[in-house]
Amino acid sequence: QVQLVESGGGLVQAGGSLRLSCATSGLTFSRYAMSWFRQAPGKQREFVAGMTWTGDRTYYADSVKGRFTISRDNAKNTAYLQMNNLEPEDTAVYYCAAKSLGYASTRSRDYTAWGQGTQVTISS
Repeated sequence: QVQLVESGGGLVQAGGSLRLSCATSGLTFSRYAMSWFRQAPGKQREFVAGMTWTGDRTYYADSVKGRFTISRDNAKNTAYLQMNNLEPEDTAVYYCAAKSLGYASTRSRDYTAWGQGTQVTISS
């Protein structure tokens, strides 16, 4: 079956960096758009970053532009989210999501596979 497994979360100080990974199995990774979402306590899940299945386009939420970078390694069936200059407002559970072909939608309902999430906590 399809599995997405996130890793790399943790506790860091403001201004620090983390690199999240999303290892996938059970799907043809190269034919899936991959995105990252996050959900903070008491808030709705929100789009963070996405990449088309071809890897030629990336999309970012305004709040993370210039600080986060999404990437993918089709040989390893893995997507990444490099997060730099982290802020306390970035504290959330981060989820990776897969969507067959097409663009990386900002709507969570467009994604057919999700990971279990990894906690990111930024201290001030």
